[in-house]
Amino acid sequence: MLTLTAILVDGVIYASWLFIVAAGLTLVYGVMRILNLAHGSLYAIGAYAAASAVGWYFGAGHPPAGSYLLIAVSALAAGALVGIAVERGVLRLMYGRDEVVMVLVTYAVLLVLEDLIKLVWGVESYSAYQPYQLLGRLTVGPMSFANYDLALVAVSFLLALALWWGLNRTRQGKLLLAVIHDREVSAALGINVTRVFMVTFAIGAALGALAGALTAPAISVTTGLGVEVIVLAFAVVVTGGLGSVEGALVGALIVGLARAASVHLLPEVELFVIYGVMALVLALRPQGLFARAAARKI
Repeated sequence: MLTLTAILVDGVIYASWLFIVAAGLTLVYGVMRILNLAHGSLYAIGAYAAASAVGWYFGAGHPPAGSYLLIAVSALAAGALVGIAVERGVLRLMYGRDEVVMVLVTYAVLLVLEDLIKLVWGVESYSAYQPYQLLGRLTVGPMSFANYDLALVAVSFLLALALWWGLNRTRQGKLLLAVIHDREVSAALGINVTRVFMVTFAIGAALGALAGALTAPAISVTTGLGVEVIVLAFAVVVTGGLGSVEGALVGALIVGLARAASVHLLPEVELFVIYGVMALVLALRPQGLFARAAARKI
């Protein structure tokens, strides 16, 4: 029972982080049909921005509680600004191209952003441990969990709720769903598809940066951070179904619980189990668990 409880808690915590990482990636693909490999670099930019802001904040002696708001604001601002620059400066010129070409374009953007990160922040590691330690730990019997990690579960739940509400209960969300189903008809009806693309990519980039910022207090922020993250995010969205927010949530839960089970029961297969789950799902359902139905044009 103790092991099962540890697996469930660790799995849900890891799944919460995975969902925050993957949400922006699946949103961009759902609207723009772009598998954004640069999402990993946006994650890294958020982590570096948050670590730098937190270091300055505590160095200036400001109240510790304000660091949590600073983490979110710095990441969202950095992600949205970089996202708008990438969409307006690069992707806008490539719309209408084959999806494989867009993958290559975003891979090139990833390489550029990785060098830009080194140019701005250098190659040394950054640390923003203070917000992680401030919340303390929760001890339940022989088990101990960081309250910051538990708070991450609440953040991911609120994010999933906000995305669902935004897409299904607001006018802008319904316009977005219209663009997802048929860009040409949406444009003919007067929807500014170009602006929808820009806003969507900015939101997806901001979510990627937010994921990096929320991770920064728990890790050492160093170069190459975003490259390994994009692989995990890709596994989640492919498992759940490209373009589906609900699929990203379920995919994150499946991958998170499978990874936690392997860590506690069979550690030597930890690296394999994530991709094993993805391969198993794709073998049974190649489009993923919650892929959107594609309209057939006649």
